[in-house]
Amino acid sequence: VASADVPGQRAAARAPSINAHPPMSTAVPAATPVAIGPLGAANAQLLRWTGAALATAALATAALASALLFRLYILAFYAGSAGDGYIARWNEQLPRLDEARTLAATAGIGLHFAAGGLILVLGGVQLVPAIRHRARALHRWTGRVYVTASLLAGLGGLTFIVLKGMVGGTPMDVGFGLYGLLTVVSAGETVRHARAGRADPRRIDAHRVWGLRLFALAIGSWLYRMDYGVWMMAADGAGHTDDFRRPFAVVLAFWFYLPDVCIADAFSRARRRTTDAGARPRAIARPAR
Repeated sequence: VASADVPGQRAAARAPSINAHPPMSTAVPAATPVAIGPLGAANAQLLRWTGAALATAALATAALASALLFRLYILAFYAGSAGDGYIARWNEQLPRLDEARTLAATAGIGLHFAAGGLILVLGGVQLVPAIRHRARALHRWTGRVYVTASLLAGLGGLTFIVLKGMVGGTPMDVGFGLYGLLTVVSAGETVRHARAGRADPRRIDAHRVWGLRLFALAIGSWLYRMDYGVWMMAADGAGHTDDFRRPFAVVLAFWFYLPDVCIADAFSRARRRTTDAGARPRAIARPAR
């Protein structure tokens, strides 16, 4: 009998041998690219924005905490020294603040310190959108205290400069005198436009612009100390002497507030352009005939 006629042999002939299969490949298959859809790209962008926002919030919180601690220190030191009857201790921080022959100037700078302790705290509250839109009564009342404190701080500082003058001489008188004058003007304009906004809502925009300028000035005294501290550490006090008449002191007499006012104005202009662009009616495209 021929082997091809046996069914078992025919099945065996058709079955592949276990030793006949090709060797397994050791190559790693290439990864299949995964397409990122619109939702994934949006999530990635949101993640980047969220990270940037968290970093900004952390820096802002640290700066605010530093500013608040500075204000508490100012109130504790100067008010505490006055309460204990040792106003002469003020001279430990800045020379010639208290002298027997210039009591009116001492009173002016004392008013500046006392009112200035409230400005930065209340100024930050005024910038919170939720308070401006949802707690308008709180916004108005804290705003009244904030503006009054700003006026008193500016007038107190100007009184000291006019009656006694700054330790650094004319450049410091001009720099700090302009700072006090801008503070008084910004406070007055903030109130004036807020009151006019009750009858003309368009004046509220001007109220916000002047309020932002006032806040930029309010943080100036804190920035002045911060700038000095950073410069002392980074440059070992180059350009500074105890008489505050060297180049660094002269430049800082203007630098601690003018850039902030310029930044505030640039922000206000950019915001106005964005608002105007959004309110401008768009042309309707007509289909071609």
